[in-house]
Amino acid sequence: MDGTLVDTEPYWMECEFAMAEKYGGTWSHEHGLAIVGGDLIDSATYIREHMGIDRTPRQIVEELLDGVVELVQQRMPWRPGARELLAALRELEVPCALVTMSWRRFVEPVVRALPDESFAALVCGDEVSHGKPHPEAYLRAAELLGFSPGETLAIEDSPAGAASAGTAGCRVLVVPSHVAVPPGQGRVLRESLVGLEPYDLNQLHG
Repeated sequence: MDGTLVDTEPYWMECEFAMAEKYGGTWSHEHGLAIVGGDLIDSATYIREHMGIDRTPRQIVEELLDGVVELVQQRMPWRPGARELLAALRELEVPCALVTMSWRRFVEPVVRALPDESFAALVCGDEVSHGKPHPEAYLRAAELLGFSPGETLAIEDSPAGAASAGTAGCRVLVVPSHVAVPPGQGRVLRESLVGLEPYDLNQLHG
């Protein structure tokens, strides 16, 4: 979701810098990039250590979520081409799952802003035992859709996400956003979702 469907990474970073200022910690853009796409509790543990603040990982996540939910309700920063591709897939009745490490209370406002039935399944970061880059989230998504991972195509923007999907057995279309994603087996890189059609995805999967 973050970085692929909506460009919310700047919202997360804004809230991270605000947290550092509030609690007298230190933070950098490089630190923010280091946690893109990963499990939120793991990211919060990194924040606690590198920001140097006396907050538990759970407290850090909840406070960051308060901030990003408020920002996304003010303005939804859609990624170019994402809604158009989803609409085309929906029209062809291609089942799609949203696989994100964001927690459900942040995911729901984004999903509500889309047409009904845009996603047949949601897998959120607070509903898995192991976050990305572990494959659990993508394995669960494939199961919910009723397909084997090898029959699916994942669209990802981060190294952690691409590793998660690839390890699960999905073919991966990588559209980098804020961090570079290295080439890898089963990965196809594309600069943007703009102009991408369901037929193109079928060709990539084939």
